[in-house]
Amino acid sequence: MSESANRSHRARVLSGMRPTGKLHLGNYMGALANWVKMQDQYECYFFIADWHALTTDYADPSQIAPNTIEVMLDYLAAGLDPAKSVLFLQSRVLQHAELALLLGMSTPLGWLERVPSYKEMQENLTNRDLTTYGFLGYPVLMASDILIYQADFVPVGQDQQAHVELTREVARRFNQFYKVDGREVLPEPKVLLTPSPKLPGTDGRKMSKSYGNTILLSDPEPVVRQKLKTMVTDPARIRRSDPGDPDKCPVGDLHKLFSTPETMAKVYEGCRSAGIGCIECKSWAADGLMKVLEPIQARRSGISEGQAIEIVEDGSRKAAVRAEQTMVEVRDAMQMALTTVRGA
Repeated sequence: MSESANRSHRARVLSGMRPTGKLHLGNYMGALANWVKMQDQYECYFFIADWHALTTDYADPSQIAPNTIEVMLDYLAAGLDPAKSVLFLQSRVLQHAELALLLGMSTPLGWLERVPSYKEMQENLTNRDLTTYGFLGYPVLMASDILIYQADFVPVGQDQQAHVELTREVARRFNQFYKVDGREVLPEPKVLLTPSPKLPGTDGRKMSKSYGNTILLSDPEPVVRQKLKTMVTDPARIRRSDPGDPDKCPVGDLHKLFSTPETMAKVYEGCRSAGIGCIECKSWAADGLMKVLEPIQARRSGISEGQAIEIVEDGSRKAAVRAEQTMVEVRDAMQMALTTVRGA
């Protein structure tokens, strides 16, 4: 089947997340909220990258399956709609592995060694042995994830553009070697830059599971308020009577994202004049957070694990059909198909 026959009238988007646990506000603001908006504009494929989780967690994969269910529940709770997007599990679509194997045959080793996160993750995850074939080669699998759907765009933040550029290079090299009737099979995906606002964790650093400073999408209100009570603030406010600056405070960053203009005005006036204390300011921030979290949590409560698994399996079947269409072309281009040999 030709690519033109496969294309819908909408551009195709592909993205995914590793199942490392329940998703947090950073995941939502940095990716999920943007994905939800894309559903009506693009043909969307969103997946859970369980094979990618093995690149760092291969020694103990026991949590990958339960985490996969939690991530799918968070996907659905955030507003991803299986009627609008294909929601699937990477390992249920074996064509990802087949294309990764074939792409790996022509991908230079030096390309993989220069990926920014290769040395960075080895330095940060010193408690794990990452000198493995799987960890070195994960960018090829990532390229396969994208190229198997012949995606037009990959939505990423600015810090992830290098990964998409490598995928473009992998596709370009494949297309140099292999074509079908003179036609390139793997289109080079473009970066779709998405808003990625500064969202601090409770310790003031970037919100991340590895730092243990997250606010989960599924955290009930008392837990959210308790976490915010411990959040670091402007270091200039040592005493209640000391004035502060919301522009230098992690709690102020939360207000900018989640509070109303009226609340922001009270925060700026009260903090700079020491008219309010940090506890009151944090309580207002929690009010704003809960306005975002409550509808997400309400949707989550209405979805069972069984329903989430059914949606994953159904989406994976749909993804496999589309992935196989690409693989038919890839095998043909590489002259790996028996029909090519027989001239059928």
